Amino acid sequence: MKMSGIKKKRVSKKNKISWRKHVNISDVEEFLEDKRLEERLGPPLVTLTNEELFKIETKPSEDLSLKQQKKLKLLKPPRCFELLQPHTQVPDPIKKRNRVRSKEERKNDLIKKKEAENRAKGILKHREVQAINDRQVYETKKKCAPKRGEFTENIWIDDGGNEKNEWLASNTIKHNLVGSGKSSKTVKRPAKHETSVLPSIEAPHPGMSYNPSFDDHQDLLKAIADKELKIIKEEKHLNRVTKGMFSKVTVDQKESAWLKEMSQGLPQQSTQDIDTDSDEEYKAINPPTKNIKKTLQQRRKQKEQMKLDLLRRAAKIEKKKVTDIHQLKTLNKVIQKNENKMKILKEKRKKMQLLKKKEPKRLSAIKFEESELEFNMGPDISGNLRNLKKEGSLLSDRFKSLQKRNIIVPSVRRHRQKSKVKIYTKPGHKEDWISTVAR
Repeated sequence: MKMSGIKKKRVSKKNKISWRKHVNISDVEEFLEDKRLEERLGPPLVTLTNEELFKIETKPSEDLSLKQQKKLKLLKPPRCFELLQPHTQVPDPIKKRNRVRSKEERKNDLIKKKEAENRAKGILKHREVQAINDRQVYETKKKCAPKRGEFTENIWIDDGGNEKNEWLASNTIKHNLVGSGKSSKTVKRPAKHETSVLPSIEAPHPGMSYNPSFDDHQDLLKAIADKELKIIKEEKHLNRVTKGMFSKVTVDQKESAWLKEMSQGLPQQSTQDIDTDSDEEYKAINPPTKNIKKTLQQRRKQKEQMKLDLLRRAAKIEKKKVTDIHQLKTLNKVIQKNENKMKILKEKRKKMQLLKKKEPKRLSAIKFEESELEFNMGPDISGNLRNLKKEGSLLSDRFKSLQKRNIIVPSVRRHRQKSKVKIYTKPGHKEDWISTVAR
């Protein structure tokens, strides 16, 4: 029963929130509920035809074998992709949705065409070649694998641990052979990393012997003298370029030289010049310049000169081409000379590389320094081991050898300085406490 006195409530539907709150969508909800019911139970029977309701079988049903069933299953999409499929029969209201394109779809047409041409020529990528090789390995392994029920190998025969598996690394095979009681000598180990080409024990100079020949001893003394002369020469050079470059001067000479140096470039004027200049008017050092604009004739001549310059350069280049053609023999000689020079340089580089292999590498901030050569003067050579004068240390020699062969890092012996402890007497332990008590 309607009441005539009550007015219909009018609300604002300007915003989306107020529209959703006050609009009547019961008819839309009823329609969607009917659609959901049709999804669960199927469409209404009134709308279906006889062909959709009934099916007439003209052929007897055939029982499919297991292989045929597997083939049919393979044609269907995997069950793991069911979650990606829509779970409703209601059509999507948005016809065109944003979708991330696949890698093949994002590829440029020119790149696709180039890849197809390369594939036709037999040029394949590394991963494609690797896939083909892996496939071949799998096929050969599958062919060699025994079928079910066939026992062609005797598992109790000891093969001595010589099995080779291309899928396993050498470390894995060695690890598996540890507890099996099989020999691991046949396992291929990785090549040992050589720290240096130098031998572990180098042969000493023949002049260091307890009974050397005269020539060997003189060669040793000459090498030591050359080394000392080189050190003296370096010290003299450093003194010459540091201390020797500067002479000692007095304080007055130093001040006068500083004043002279600082006043360089300043105008030197006497007192009379200053008085005469003060009376005259001020004049600028640099006269004013005039901005003179070029005339049309000057601009035309400038353009003509630029064109003539370009033509002259082009003619010069053409002339050089003609002269180069006539100088082919000389150019061939120059090229041959450069090639011979490059060969000589290449051989020198190879020799330098071989020498550098023998030198110690830079492993730390401290540079490796070779130990000094051990030697005895002529009167000190005894001729037998019993009376031999001891020189050097075996321990330091081995330590330097390890550094030279890049086994340990070069280091310097550091002396640890003990911190100075401050000693003081506590107020309660003073020596004059007896005198204070007596008072």
